[in-house]
Amino acid sequence: MEERRRELDSQWCSPAAPPFPVLTARRCSTSIKQSAACSCCMAAESAREMWDRLFFEAYGADAFVCTNDGVIPVHASILGMASPVIKSMLKQSKKSREGRRKAISIRGVPHDAVRVFLRFLYSSCYEQEEMNQFVLHLLVLSHVFAVTSLKKLCVGQLEKGVLSAENVVDIFQLARLCDAPRLSLICHRAIVKNFKLVSLSEGWKVMRQSDPRLEKELIESVIDADSRKNEKLKKLEERKIYLQLNEAMEALVHICRDGCRTIGPHDKVLKRSAAPCNFPACKGLEALVRHFAGCKNRVLGGCTHCKRMWQLLELHSRLCSQAHSCKVPLCRHFKDKLRHQNKKDEVKWKLLVSKVLEAKSLSAPSSLLTTVSVCV
Repeated sequence: MEERRRELDSQWCSPAAPPFPVLTARRCSTSIKQSAACSCCMAAESAREMWDRLFFEAYGADAFVCTNDGVIPVHASILGMASPVIKSMLKQSKKSREGRRKAISIRGVPHDAVRVFLRFLYSSCYEQEEMNQFVLHLLVLSHVFAVTSLKKLCVGQLEKGVLSAENVVDIFQLARLCDAPRLSLICHRAIVKNFKLVSLSEGWKVMRQSDPRLEKELIESVIDADSRKNEKLKKLEERKIYLQLNEAMEALVHICRDGCRTIGPHDKVLKRSAAPCNFPACKGLEALVRHFAGCKNRVLGGCTHCKRMWQLLELHSRLCSQAHSCKVPLCRHFKDKLRHQNKKDEVKWKLLVSKVLEAKSLSAPSSLLTTVSVCV
């Protein structure tokens, strides 16, 4: 079971997030423009380093954030500009006993996760290792404190490969709570696709107890997905039959008009240098044609094979546009018979003809089928 889980987990490939737009700098005709562009890059990097130092050294900090395991000194004006929620919290916060600093609380998440979050508010920087470790906590913090840029980064990290059978249910619930529709959709598809494995995880068992409505919703999605899959397979099988009928019609015209090396000439002698038959369906028709030619029960309708041959001939007549010059036997006979056919049979045959023509239009030119089996 463990090997199976690892194998399926390795097959999970979440869709990659859309790439950020690449800004291509125009070529400068003078060295002055080039040096100016380089200066801007250096200035931006220098500014990031300065904001990072300001956070880590806490120079001139006038507030602090209380976590479950400690206190982090911060600058109220910077946090207030980065997050409107924190700005409101600072306004409502009371000063400490010394009367110097305001205090706000961010509890319920690890202390180190709060530090990574606050550092991002200062400089938009983070360490990849810390992001991988605290991505779920950072997603919650970015949603609660309305930091859109960090929220996009967290969603992108989760989409890249963090999802697994063990955590996809938890991340799905979290994505719904944090209003991350793209991540929620990816998790939903992963659950439906790997339902058997996901249903064995601890996250699924906990979800069943805490949110039975969500369990019902997911199970219904799995049932709908299976139904759509079965319906698709059914349509593919039907299309295969209609393609076989179309190949049979083309082979029938080929046999009666040109003669076939597989079955034999109709009204001409084939040259030895003639190319071999390019209609694989002729092989399927050979036994049926030979049987039909010698069967004594075909007129009475008591032979199943002959009945199939009658159906093929009638289908050809409905598809044939050359009533007078067609060399397929009984083509004109079936066309005359259409005048006396009842409405029920007429509807049935029209539907079959439309299906055959539709399958022919959707099929690739190179598709060839070898068997002929249908019961109208």
